[in-house]
Amino acid sequence: MSDFTTTFVCPLGELKILVDTGGRLRRIDFPGHHEPSPGAREQASACGHVTQQLAEYFAGERMQFQLDLALHGTPFQLAAWGALQQIPFGTTASYQQQAERIGKPRAVRAIGAANGRNPLPIVVPCHRVIGKDGTLVGFGGGLPKKQWLLQHERTVLARRATNPHRLDSR
Repeated sequence: MSDFTTTFVCPLGELKILVDTGGRLRRIDFPGHHEPSPGAREQASACGHVTQQLAEYFAGERMQFQLDLALHGTPFQLAAWGALQQIPFGTTASYQQQAERIGKPRAVRAIGAANGRNPLPIVVPCHRVIGKDGTLVGFGGGLPKKQWLLQHERTVLARRATNPHRLDSR
């Protein structure tokens, strides 16, 4: 059996989505960073649950993804990616804080490398990690996309604060 792929158009450009035969999300690739997926079949319907949640995120209607993920990496990478998923929507953490969260406070560079290999940007929110001094550093999609994602989340939270009944907590 093969994986399924589709292209999702969003404010950041075309994202390439890859799910396995069980519907678990395997990859999200930014424009210009599409990794080849040998044997994957183009089938939008098989990826529909992912594109639906991404559409809701970009529309400001979803703050948390509820997807089955097929994350594969080293134990350290999996721990780093797990820590990313603990950073709340609309907030940021430093690489140092992420390293401390997994009990490896001296592994800041390794955290950066693990984040750089995150196969599920946006869903596993590596864009929420910033430099210790508050600067935007490192993002596979490029710093303008990272800045856009952070601003998008802050805007959604601000709208929610002024009209809490407008959006649900998805």
